[in-house]
Amino acid sequence: MTKRHVALPVEADAGVTEFIDHVDERLGSDEDTCNVVQDVLIDLFGDREAYERWQDGGDVSPAERVRLQGYDPCNATLESEYYAEKDEDRFQESKYLQWLWRQFDATPMADNVEFALRFRSMLADHLFAECGDDCRFFKGITFTYGHNISVGDNVVVHDDVHLDDRGRLTIGDRVSISDGVHVYSHDHDVVDQTEVRNYHTTIADDARVTYDAMVSAGARVGENAVVGARGVVQGDVPDHHIAVGMPAKSVRVKPGWDDRADPLEAGGENRQESRRIEYDLPDDLDVFDEFQRELDPST
Repeated sequence: MTKRHVALPVEADAGVTEFIDHVDERLGSDEDTCNVVQDVLIDLFGDREAYERWQDGGDVSPAERVRLQGYDPCNATLESEYYAEKDEDRFQESKYLQWLWRQFDATPMADNVEFALRFRSMLADHLFAECGDDCRFFKGITFTYGHNISVGDNVVVHDDVHLDDRGRLTIGDRVSISDGVHVYSHDHDVVDQTEVRNYHTTIADDARVTYDAMVSAGARVGENAVVGARGVVQGDVPDHHIAVGMPAKSVRVKPGWDDRADPLEAGGENRQESRRIEYDLPDDLDVFDEFQRELDPST
């Protein structure tokens, strides 16, 4: 069963198009991104009058002040901001755009599917390393940074998906990622949790990752492959294979693709280390161990 075309009424569509084009133009200009994000959020939340009253020295409650300050992404912190190995210069820009993406999802307009898909697609063009044409991003998608993600054409990412790009994440053309999927590109040492290793994770062209599945750091979901619901991918899924389970294992080749697919026993190879991304930390970095665990069993 295919889908049907749905369109907004002409007048509503014109308003949506004008707004998205206006934000797109501002984000692509030399204007400070932090100011653009703040300005857009103030209007999306309908708080222009209260904001201007506050700026003019009028009385606002402590709660109002916190809310009004929060439209400015410079007054917010994200979890990824604490990561020691992040690229500081690239992160600042992506942080502002992430804040706009996340706060937009908290507005009532985020449930207007036609508007929201077009708005997020426009943001993705500015946030991701690459984003192809005709992509559809639904509500509740989160990223580590955003700027280490490359997305091909005609990709759909459904609700409440986490795309971890602490390392690097490549999503090919015509990929479908279902609700609740987590895709990772970093891992932790089993003894010292503060030791982080980053990897390149790939979901190749025409692949499907279905409901609540997880793709581990450094894995590759092959071309035209399928990961079954709640599957946990720890090794590679070969092209045209269907993998299910925890850990996910190839159980069959997609019908009609046998002549182009590797045999089932070829699935599951772990090539994580060949996709590791090395990084250096600044010598003057002020690091801390948030866990303070004893790592030496002899003590």
